[in-house]
Amino acid sequence: MPSAGGCQGVNQGERDAVSTVRELLARSVELPPDSARRDAEILLCHTLGRSRSWLYAWPEAEVAAQQQAVFEQLLARRAAGEPVAYLTGTREFWSLALKVTDATLIPRPETEILVEWALSLSLPSDASVLDLGTGSGAIALALASERPAWQVTAVDSSAQALAIAADNAACHGLSRVRFLPSDWFAALPGERFNLLLANPPYIDAADPHLQRGDVRFEPRAALVAPEGGLADIRRLINGAAEHLLPGGWLLLEHGSEQGASVRALLQDAGFFAPQTRLDFAGLERISGGCLHAE
Repeated sequence: MPSAGGCQGVNQGERDAVSTVRELLARSVELPPDSARRDAEILLCHTLGRSRSWLYAWPEAEVAAQQQAVFEQLLARRAAGEPVAYLTGTREFWSLALKVTDATLIPRPETEILVEWALSLSLPSDASVLDLGTGSGAIALALASERPAWQVTAVDSSAQALAIAADNAACHGLSRVRFLPSDWFAALPGERFNLLLANPPYIDAADPHLQRGDVRFEPRAALVAPEGGLADIRRLINGAAEHLLPGGWLLLEHGSEQGASVRALLQDAGFFAPQTRLDFAGLERISGGCLHAE
């Protein structure tokens, strides 16, 4: 019969067992299938402080037990549905690595279409721009990084979100962006801009998508709006005229089935020839217009 010491030695060895990069990545089968391998790679890179190219170059590298334990905890949280961006605390948007928490929406590629449209407009070289409901600061910082002479203001009603946005601005040397606490236009009486942009709440409270994927963990106030998801969009459109300079533009992200409604609201509010841009799936996603014909 093995001695007590022998048994203890076996158990200790089991506790100290290490896995290779390849073996840990194979555990991606435990994750939601849509992006399982990519998610596992991102979580392991975050745990090890390495790049994905390093993982490919060193698949047989052994991972220390302590790091393996951290990875396994992250893997379990992802398997339960928690977004990768919240697990790592970062998400890339417009080539900017942005800090995100559960106080902010996770920036998505579709919102880059809004940025592209804004950058394509014929605006003054020192245009004044207002990002409404900035969250992590994604839109405001993307524009400021591309147009250094633009005067960019970003507002949000969440103090936590504003703090994160300001941190992101500092990290990327974009401290000239002005951040203000505001319920939409409330803190900006008398101020006018060449461009207003927003990715406002636009999901109806009864929408079943709220029970799926990453949105289950994102701040509900930044997702859901009354009146079939159009309440905040309507408020922004109706208030825009008081805050736009002649020839100014308003661009809004919205739900894939809301394009016609948003264009009608823009038309009724005096915007000239409202347009809609499609997302990567070919769905109506961004609508906007100029307050006066040019």
